Amino acid sequence: MGFIDEIIQRAKKNKKTIVLPESYEPRTIEACAKLLERGITNVVMIGDREKIQAVAPQWDISGARFVDPENSPLFEAYVQAFYEMRKAKGMTPEKARETMKDPLYFGVMMVKQNEADGMVAGAINSTSNTLRPALQILRTAPGTKLVSAFFMIIVPDCDYGHKGTFLFADSGLVEDPDADQLSEIALSSARTFRQLTGAEPYVAMLSYSTYGSAKSPLTEKVVEATRLAREKAPDLLLDGELQLDAALVEQVARSKAPGSQVAGKANVLIFPDLNSGNISYKLAQRLARAEAYGPVTQGIAKPVNDLSRGCSADDIVGVAAITAVQAINN
Repeated sequence: MGFIDEIIQRAKKNKKTIVLPESYEPRTIEACAKLLERGITNVVMIGDREKIQAVAPQWDISGARFVDPENSPLFEAYVQAFYEMRKAKGMTPEKARETMKDPLYFGVMMVKQNEADGMVAGAINSTSNTLRPALQILRTAPGTKLVSAFFMIIVPDCDYGHKGTFLFADSGLVEDPDADQLSEIALSSARTFRQLTGAEPYVAMLSYSTYGSAKSPLTEKVVEATRLAREKAPDLLLDGELQLDAALVEQVARSKAPGSQVAGKANVLIFPDLNSGNISYKLAQRLARAEAYGPVTQGIAKPVNDLSRGCSADDIVGVAAITAVQAINN
């Protein structure tokens, strides 16, 4: 059974409710139908039921819950709650009312108020538009300093990683993390990998250098991030700085990083910046024909996850299942 199949089975055993606020988008409607048909999650669609169904009448979404914000009995309470939590930052009751008409904000407020367990959006919205409501309303999880984003990458017929399964971070959110932020991304990613796969994380702090083979401000950031991560989590299997081949290939690891407990075994790949992380996941997806699920967030108090605007309906189903499993773990 593949990674996403295992995730779906876990989601089915403890069914959660996921908001899909981009309800007038055909891929979202198809994903809703598939989630309901397969019994993966309950679904909330934000908007007018008849208008949503009219967009893609071939898909049966009758089992979803439909919530039209301005006609919902929840609306006034959500407006007041949003005003209270943001008034110190200049929020007014009038602006709170307008903001809560936005399906993204209304959907996140449903998660905040325990009307739903998580939200998935981004098929037609940017990452910033998708995550801004989550950061304003849900904020970071206790004990978490930084919200970051990852992709689960599943490479077919691959002997590396955990049966060809990897976590790439940060590949979607934090542009240029400093050493402390990079260490936080590593720690969050290790926890996430264990939660989603049940396997032991082997965390590689990636660079163009291995063990000092090159020195520059770029490599020194990764060296310092490795030191900080080890200091924060001394029992974690984490090593760096490592080149990608040393992180994945045992023969190379024996030459470049002898004695490392991680080199040659890495399944969690921590990239030094968003450029390298985003480029790498797309390379794996297109050249290795890998399945790529994400960007999935980590560090938010409750799961709200982004999609690539080029996603398919099946991608939405996969991210919704991951979001449900995150909610179960929460």
